[in-house]
Order: sequence, then structure tokens, then C-alpha cells
Amino acid sequence: MAARCHCYDLQPVTKIRSTTVLLVRRDDEVCLVSDGQVTVQDTVIKSTASKVKRAGGGLVLVGFAGGAADALALFSRFEAKLEEYQLNLERAVVELAKDWRTDRAMRQLQAQMIVADKDTSFLVSGNGDLLQPDDGLLSIGSGSNYAIAAARALLSHTRLSAREIAEDAMKIAADICVFTNHNLTIEEL
Repeated sequence: MAARCHCYDLQPVTKIRSTTVLLVRRDDEVCLVSDGQVTVQDTVIKSTASKVKRAGGGLVLVGFAGGAADALALFSRFEAKLEEYQLNLERAVVELAKDWRTDRAMRQLQAQMIVADKDTSFLVSGNGDLLQPDDGLLSIGSGSNYAIAAARALLSHTRLSAREIAEDAMKIAADICVFTNHNLTIEEL
């Protein structure tokens, strides 16, 4: 008797789209904001996700985009680096980026992070990117282009505070991007 082959119609991995995270610096203010929407294909799965956290005893803000499990794994590694380098943010993100680029398991993580303390900000990604903004603005996620464009205009043409710019820019992004909602999580330094 011939062996039977059971073939399954395996669909491609479902792309999860979610998240807009925006960092705004103005004067001595730092504001990191994210929306709360998580979407699988054309369905909103969650509208109240929190994608902004504090680290380093509350002195560092972290926002993440990408797969939730990957982002949380990355956040844990970042916290360990921050502790290892006694809250030296620049050294911690440089070492995290090096590990992310060279460590076989970490290379598989599908996420991005924005980290900031009172003085500096960085965007960290899995392909070794470690970027500092020229204008005090960073954004990641599905609606990042909308959010950063709005924030740049508000920063250039108003005297709004960092928080006001962040909130208004995210509202604009949520009005344009179907993967971004108006449920905001906001942290400030």
C-alpha cells in the first residue's frame, strides 16, 4: 500500500501591521507617544496596546514597533544592557545594536525601538541601524511617515510643547493611516 501524502494549503505568514510611535524633543521636553492599535490583515485585534515603556528607573523612554513578542524580547535585552552600562544610554544602544546584528537568535527579531533619555534619542533596528535625529524627531511603525511629517510641520511653525506636538501629530497620523488609532499612550521626561 502506497503511503499517502497529506498536503496542506499553508497560507503565507500573516503580516501583522500595527503601531505608530513618535518621539518629539523641544527645548528641555521629551515626549514619546504610541497609538494602541494592533491589526492582523484587515482586522483590528486590539485597540489598547501599550507600546511605550520606561526603563532605567524611569529615566529612559522606550517605544517599540513590530512583532509583540520580538519587541518585548528586545526590550528585555535593552534593559539588561542599560543596567550593565550604568544607565549610559549611548553605550547601551551601541552594544545592543552590535549584538542584534551579530547574534544569530537576535537577528531573527522583527522589531524596531526608539529610546530616549533627557539628553539623547536613538532609533535602533535589527539590521544594525543606530540613528540619532537632527531635529529631535523620530518615528517608527505603520504610520510613522504621517506622524513625523506632521510633527516636523508643527515643530517648525508653532510654539507648541513637545507633548502638544506629539499628540497633534499622532491624531493626524491616525486620521490618515488605517493601522493607527487615536488611543494614545504618552510618556514624558
